Amino acid sequence: MSLTRNKSLAGLIFSFVWVAVFMYLGFLWFLCRVYVPDGHSLLLRYKGPLVIHTAGEPEPGRLARKGEIGVMEEMRGPGRHFYNPIYWERTIVPDQIVYPGQIAVVTSKVGTPLPAGEFLVDGDLDGDNRANQKGILRKVFGPGRYRANPYAFEFKIVGREVTTIGRQEKTSGWVEIPTGYVGVVTMQTDNRAIGVKAGIQDKVMQPGLYPVNPKEQQIDIINVGYRETSIQVSEMVDSMKKPMYDEQGEPLAVAGTGINFPSNDGFDIQLDFSTIWGVMPIHAADIVRTFGNIDAVEEKVIEPQSESICRNNGSKMGAVELLIGESREEFQTSVSDEFKSVLASKNISLLYGLVRHIYIPKEVREPIQKGYVADELRLTRDEETKTARIEAKLREAESKVLLEAERTRVDTDRMRAGVAAEGEKKAKEIEASTTQLIAAIDRETAELDAQKTVLLGRAESSAKQVAAEATADMFRLAVEAFGSPAAFNKWEFAEQLPSDLELKLFYAGEGTLWTDLNNIQPTLPLKK
Repeated sequence: MSLTRNKSLAGLIFSFVWVAVFMYLGFLWFLCRVYVPDGHSLLLRYKGPLVIHTAGEPEPGRLARKGEIGVMEEMRGPGRHFYNPIYWERTIVPDQIVYPGQIAVVTSKVGTPLPAGEFLVDGDLDGDNRANQKGILRKVFGPGRYRANPYAFEFKIVGREVTTIGRQEKTSGWVEIPTGYVGVVTMQTDNRAIGVKAGIQDKVMQPGLYPVNPKEQQIDIINVGYRETSIQVSEMVDSMKKPMYDEQGEPLAVAGTGINFPSNDGFDIQLDFSTIWGVMPIHAADIVRTFGNIDAVEEKVIEPQSESICRNNGSKMGAVELLIGESREEFQTSVSDEFKSVLASKNISLLYGLVRHIYIPKEVREPIQKGYVADELRLTRDEETKTARIEAKLREAESKVLLEAERTRVDTDRMRAGVAAEGEKKAKEIEASTTQLIAAIDRETAELDAQKTVLLGRAESSAKQVAAEATADMFRLAVEAFGSPAAFNKWEFAEQLPSDLELKLFYAGEGTLWTDLNNIQPTLPLKK
């Protein structure tokens, strides 16, 4: 009975434990579970314990950390998290996104206050270098995604910001410095970390992309290199907008345009002036300090100095001097040298300063031009006379050349005929000598042929005689060898017999040869 009761009690306790486990798991899964999607973070605020208050408070100016009541300093990233809603306030917040072409200026809302007069804070969003003072972070944040606690940091997204001060444009935010330009930096406040004071900095920014904190820096984008500025006289035009010219072909100028001044002899002079000038990168900061921008340099320096220098130097010369080549070149040189010196004192580089055209009054220009035309005509006549004289000498020389050429041709023909006759004579002499030599050679050849015939006949007869004597001597020796002529004849007869001759002997009695001829027929075939 007791054993059964104990088993029932154990089963009940086991069932209760399983029910409790399932209820706890269900509580965690359905009530404590928080899912944080991508691009978001989980912001937590710890409410503290319900019964016994054992949690601490964060220090003033700081968010709560583990074991402290309040908004937690650290946030949780994307994923599944389990926090009891009784103890925790859970808020899903989106991450801060900075798109290309933008920057984020971040303000720290927690930390200790800054000293009086300061507003920029050194530090970052997290890590060991986390900002611990209230104020605007000196560091700006470029394109990207950032997990930042909204109770600790405030994000301000900015693009390219342009601030106009008078005629100056100061750029900040996402700053692009194109090729051919530099950026002159104006610091809004000191930066003790790198030892930089507030104001315009000597070091310029090279072409590129820069994230610039508008609360710390402002950038003047300055065009460096050479550019052209011209002051030009306006020319008169007719109703068809075509230029008008005087009798000498000079354009008619509108009074009071271009650079105008009186010459030292009282004539009104107008001229066109062009200058190629520029600012080098090492002088860009000085230009911003002194003038503000490049347009101000052109307006306040280039144009006024061009007019002033041309007037001062031109007023010292007469109208005729400004028209004549050597004195006009002297005027050009003095203007260019003085202009270059003035610009160099203001850190502006000059490449060229050119007086392009000088408009001289007609009453001054016409007599001078006529005089020049008369001089040119005289010089032209002199040159024509010289040319005619030289041409006559040329024709005389050409005649002499033709005469000498004809004389040379006749002499050449005569010499050619003499050489040809002499050659023909030599050829005939050689031909006769050759014929005579051929005849002599033919005679000698005939004599040699006759001698050859005689010698060949003698040789042939001698050979036949020697051969006959040798043959006779051979027979004589043979006869002597055989002992008698009859024996030699028999040997000779035997030698003449065919090699395949068969000899058979048969016996016939005396007076029976003819009767026994039948017996020799098999041996000696009879001719039928």
